[in-house]
Amino acid sequence: MSARSRLRRHALATGSAMALSLLSSFQPVHAAKDVALVSGAFIRSISVADLAYLAETGKARGVLADLLKLSRQDPEDVAKLLNQELNLPLVLTSRLMSTRIGDVILTRVARIIYPLKVPAPSVSVPALRAGVINGLQIGEGGLTAIKFLEAYPSEVMEVNIPALIAVIEKAESIAGLVQFFSDSPLDGLKDGSN
Repeated sequence: MSARSRLRRHALATGSAMALSLLSSFQPVHAAKDVALVSGAFIRSISVADLAYLAETGKARGVLADLLKLSRQDPEDVAKLLNQELNLPLVLTSRLMSTRIGDVILTRVARIIYPLKVPAPSVSVPALRAGVINGLQIGEGGLTAIKFLEAYPSEVMEVNIPALIAVIEKAESIAGLVQFFSDSPLDGLKDGSN
């Protein structure tokens, strides 16, 4: 290997290392400041600071306190949800989100969560990817809802309430179907086959 080739490789490796260290030391320039709950013409924003306060203290404040009271939700239960951590390997998660299956999952989630008034997958899918990857980096391999919001690259993240409710209903109906078939009907078949 020539001296010029070694020098070029050394310069490339040094430059790459410096770029990675600089990129990893910066947090996203734009992070979500508000979460907008949208249903048709109805829109209600909750500040990420209020969500973070709830996660830290178990006490709600501002509009969030009113919404929790109206929906009869216990603030401590919601705080537990906000603090629930997923431990995911950063590199593997990044690779999985770039596969076809990852794209399908992100596209479906992007129908529910996207930058305010920009539901186009060409914008919402990369925003989700960035929120997850940057959130994992901030959390050093652990991702919570708050870390995701702090890493989401749009000042206002929209949550499409009708789309969210449809997914929840579908999940509940699937869970009910699984429960139905895992209870008595299959027990009767098991006893008859012996």
